[in-house]
Amino acid sequence: MEIIKELGSKMFSSLSIRNYRLYFIGQAFSHVGNWMQTVALGWLVLEVTGSGTALGTMLALRFAPLLFGAPFAGNLIDSMDKRTLLYTTQWMAALLALGVSALVFADVVQVWMLYAAAIAFGVVDAVDRPLRQTFVHEMVGPVQLRNAVTLSSTEANVARALGPLFAGVLIATVGIAFCFFANTLSFLVVIFFLTRVRPEEFHKEAAHTSKGPSDILSGLRYAASVPAIRLILIMMAVIGTFSYEFQVSLPIFARQTFAGSAADYAALLAAMGVGSVMGGLFMATRQKVTASEFVVSALLFGLSMCVTATMPTLSYAVIGMVLVGFFSINLSSVGNTIVQLESASYIRGRVMALWTMALFGSTLVGAPLIGLISEYGGARWSIALGGFAAVCAAGFGALPLMRKDKLQSVPADVATVTDDSVGSSKL
Repeated sequence: MEIIKELGSKMFSSLSIRNYRLYFIGQAFSHVGNWMQTVALGWLVLEVTGSGTALGTMLALRFAPLLFGAPFAGNLIDSMDKRTLLYTTQWMAALLALGVSALVFADVVQVWMLYAAAIAFGVVDAVDRPLRQTFVHEMVGPVQLRNAVTLSSTEANVARALGPLFAGVLIATVGIAFCFFANTLSFLVVIFFLTRVRPEEFHKEAAHTSKGPSDILSGLRYAASVPAIRLILIMMAVIGTFSYEFQVSLPIFARQTFAGSAADYAALLAAMGVGSVMGGLFMATRQKVTASEFVVSALLFGLSMCVTATMPTLSYAVIGMVLVGFFSINLSSVGNTIVQLESASYIRGRVMALWTMALFGSTLVGAPLIGLISEYGGARWSIALGGFAAVCAAGFGALPLMRKDKLQSVPADVATVTDDSVGSSKL
């Protein structure tokens, strides 16, 4: 009993920090709400247009701000109080979700409205994603950062399993509008818990002062000068473009290939969430990373996608998505960790903004392309293409990365597992 108690105290040690505990509770509601909205938005576009290309276009607009706005967002985050800025992003996201809910409830929604909402959500998200990562650092400090990020990652992936299931129930019973309304309420919960956070207990030393050049291209120049960072960002850009477009391929996979409903789409997403939780817990036990592990993760992720694309029934496809989720989070967390380890502390934030651009901004190109392939060639081909792209990326980076392959201990101020920045959680 004492061993179990001690293990539990270590596993959840960062929750002993009051500010992070309150933030963690609020984010639990927010993650579930976001995934409910993700399912609802994808299904709504298909209902309004019946077009995979339209779905891909909507997602491209949704993530375009993350491609073009990430460097500006990084400078904004460094220059403002993070708690104040987080209030702003949560209120803006809440109002946007409420507006879409009202449009759907009034039955006046048109595709151009969904496109406009997608752009607005993307602008808010371009600031909110890196902001949340740095805010966790300020709340817990460098000593507890690894544990806090691991718990946040697990929480986000549990929500990935639960949110789609709740969305499926709401869509089948009371309608899509209530998914957006539920997300509005989740943002209000976050805002409430933010009011309970005590700024005087922040670890201000976690907010390091930048040194060196501060222009928006400084991070790009630095990343290009470090071979490991350059290679991993290129590989993740390829994978982000072709492989992590599940919000386009999976709704069509469920509806077109298996003649399924929104609940079946939700089941595929939930299965991927389950696999991601399993992968996240596995990664949380590891203290060292290697470049070869990143390459192998990319290879296995691609192969699991190819296998899932060939599954004969929805039930088998759900099983396949568990494997996809497992290798997906391994890939993203190992890559994230290596990029941070290879980055100097004064410029790490700007380099991680490039990571965001590679992983999410690539949707601007990938989503319409995968949507077009899904609509006219079939969802199986779009998923298989994503798997093939990941395998090719692994082959591209294998030799140069493995030449410098070495075990690297993960210091306390480097996240070992990404939070909801996994490609499958492109919200």
